Amino acid sequence: MIGATMHVLIAEFMDEAAVASLQRRFATTYDAELVARREELLSAVADADALIVRNRTRVDGELVAAARKLRIVGRLGVGLDNIDLPACEARGIQVIPATGANALAVAEYVIGTAMALLRGAYFSTSAIAAGEWPRGSLANGRELAGKTLGVVGFGGIGRLTARLGRALGMTSIAFDAEIPATSPVWAEQQTTPRRFEDLLRDADVVSLHVPLTPATRGLMDAGKLALMKHGAILVNTARGGVVDERALAEVLNAGRLGGAALDVFESEPLAAGSPLAGCPHLILTPHIAGVTRESNARVSMMIAEKVAAALEAAAASP
Repeated sequence: MIGATMHVLIAEFMDEAAVASLQRRFATTYDAELVARREELLSAVADADALIVRNRTRVDGELVAAARKLRIVGRLGVGLDNIDLPACEARGIQVIPATGANALAVAEYVIGTAMALLRGAYFSTSAIAAGEWPRGSLANGRELAGKTLGVVGFGGIGRLTARLGRALGMTSIAFDAEIPATSPVWAEQQTTPRRFEDLLRDADVVSLHVPLTPATRGLMDAGKLALMKHGAILVNTARGGVVDERALAEVLNAGRLGGAALDVFESEPLAAGSPLAGCPHLILTPHIAGVTRESNARVSMMIAEKVAAALEAAAASP
């Protein structure tokens, strides 16, 4: 059997059913913590025809050079900033992301954290349990309905986020440098295009959905944060380098924003002593906005099937 001669290496966690589907078709090595042992990874990848990773594995020039047989890189997610695409292209290595499979999980995270931050009542558990009754101070929470959601980056996840927001009574506006204002997508998605600066001024909730590129690094700096409405909410599920963390800490501590939710950071894990530590009205999560039981199953099976199909096609080609 052709598949038995091909080796798939999985270096980060993957749903068990998807792993099993690969094991039935190929020689498959699964080690969810291999990413943390770089030298072992470089050794193991030497015999791999396909490598499956999440966002922690650095598929850089060093790894590509070590992977003598590598044909496919499957990415359990959509961001590709941990993968050296030019190096892969130069070697003819196909990179396959799980486009769309975790979109719902991310969109729900955005709406859920925005609701929590607007309402402001869900950080009082310890006070209530200690016998306090801060009803007066928590009586000014805000409803999501009637607010304006500003989506920065209007790809699949951004569009689904806007759709969920509208279903709860929000008005959606968006900015995307790659989509002209005349595109029919705006009418199809019932979303109004805005210039970036105008979106920041108009939105009650700003949600970021852009890749990390030289153009987007530091996109939300002190100047852009100053444009946001007093009391507005910022949610970043894109990439940490898009937001200036020190500048965000300053506006949160000054009470300029109503709150922020960050799932991604400039450096991960977030270092102890970060300026974000202790900021009010701030939700921090460890890069899991797109990871739920359901999305992990979808992402994993999508990549398992696409990697298998690519390997079989490669084996069949002359």
